[in-house]
Order: sequence, then C-alpha cells, then structure tokens
Amino acid sequence: MHDNHTDDHKPVTAVTSSISEELWNEDTYSAWTSRFGPPQEAALKLHNNPAAKLQPLMAHFGEVSGKKIMNLMGSNGVKAVALGLLGAEVSVADFSEGNARYASELAQAAGVRLNYVVSDVLNLPRDTAWGTYDIVFAEQGIVHYFTDLKPFMDTAYSLLAPGETFILRDFHPVSTKLISSKGSTAKIRKHKVTGDYFDSTLEEKRVSYAKYSPEGGESREQTGIVYWRKWTLGEIVTAAADSSFRIRKLIEEPNLSSEVFDKGIPKTFVLVAEKPM
Repeated sequence: MHDNHTDDHKPVTAVTSSISEELWNEDTYSAWTSRFGPPQEAALKLHNNPAAKLQPLMAHFGEVSGKKIMNLMGSNGVKAVALGLLGAEVSVADFSEGNARYASELAQAAGVRLNYVVSDVLNLPRDTAWGTYDIVFAEQGIVHYFTDLKPFMDTAYSLLAPGETFILRDFHPVSTKLISSKGSTAKIRKHKVTGDYFDSTLEEKRVSYAKYSPEGGESREQTGIVYWRKWTLGEIVTAAADSSFRIRKLIEEPNLSSEVFDKGIPKTFVLVAEKPM
C-alpha cells in the first residue's frame, strides 16, 4: 500500500495571506447558497432525483447502496449527499470550512449521514480509514490544482480497499490547453488552436465565487490566488499507472449538455482505474 498520508507535497489551493480565512469560508458558503439555494431547499430538490445529480458518473459507480465512498475535493457536498440518499456511506475531503458548512447543513436537511474531513487532501488525518473504500472519486476542475499528480494518485490508491475503484472525471486537456472558443451560440461559435498542448508552466489564477454571489460583484476579499498546472491526458493516465493503478477505462466525452454546441471537440474525460488485489 502507498502510505501517502505522510507525504509533504500539497496542492496549491490556499488563498493569499492577505485574505482572511473567515471571509473566504463565508464567501464559499454564500456562493453555494446563491447557486443551489439554502441547504434545506437544495435537500428537497436532491430528494426528488438524487441520481440525476450524479450523471454521467452513475454508469461507472454501479450500485452504490451499501458502498463506502470517498469524494476527494468534494466541495459543497452535493454529490456526496446524493450518494447518501442512494444508500452509500459517504465521506468528503476538502480544505474549505465554508464548503464543509454548506455540505453538513445539506446532509442534515436531507437526513443523510456525511463524514466531512476539512483537510488538505494530500495530508489527511492519520486516523483516516485508509484502505477501506469501495470507491474513491474526484471530478470537474481537480487535477489542475496539483503541481505533482503522483501524490494525489497515491492518496486515492491508499484510501481504496484492494480490488476497488478510483474514478476521475475532469475537463479534457484539448479544451483546456489547446483550443480557444468565441461566440455565444452554436451558429456563430468559432474555435482556434491557440494553446500549446505540451506547455508545463504554472498559471497564476485569481479565483472568486462572484458569479454565484447575490450581487454578482467581486472584491479582494472574495478572491484568492491559486496556481494551475494544466496536464496532458497522457500525463494524467501515466500518473495513475505510476501509482500502481490498473487502468480499466479512459472515456473521452463530447459536450454532454448539447448535441451541437462545441460539436466534435472532447470536453471532458473519465478515467476508471482499479487497485489490484
């Protein structure tokens, strides 16, 4: 087993030192309330059709009732609570207290038990249930936060029980690294190859939740600095293999929200891997 919980590597996700942690956490909570509604309201919507919130991953999860599942960098807990409503025993690991607050209130309103660990995912507590999970998954805007993918893959590997499954769904590097698009409708949308697919430099990004805030505004207090490393698809798959995963599937997906918008361009991918027995 990879005993990665003592690894010194950490994802560069911390906000700048000039921004108080309290303001950052309050902003994340407010952002999710604006996007999904108050936890009590969001819980009612989840109850109606929890599986809908888990698409297209349900096909890879299979039957989740009774399964022990870890959502790495699980953010607001919406996916985790949906899994809980379907009978899974779910944990989330994420660094944000604001995310944890929203997720905990959502779980309580939904009547779901949720174990939310506020932690750097590469430095999880020693009492974490290493080697016991049936499924570990992460999705949508995850891998670019890591300047070294192997510690992240090692963490997922160490959390899984032998023979069980790791699922990573993220944005396809062709769309994030290579192609730029302009135009707000399918008819006028234009694409150009403007990027360098093999560029390995770090990008400094100013991240905020302004688009979900009630006023739609942005201020220094609402903004943090992160550093992105945009990985190629080959680097992502190789990192999983280097951490001893057995690769089962690599699925490249089109824009699943539209049959015509960005037609012909891979928008997301799903990597399904297994920890050998």
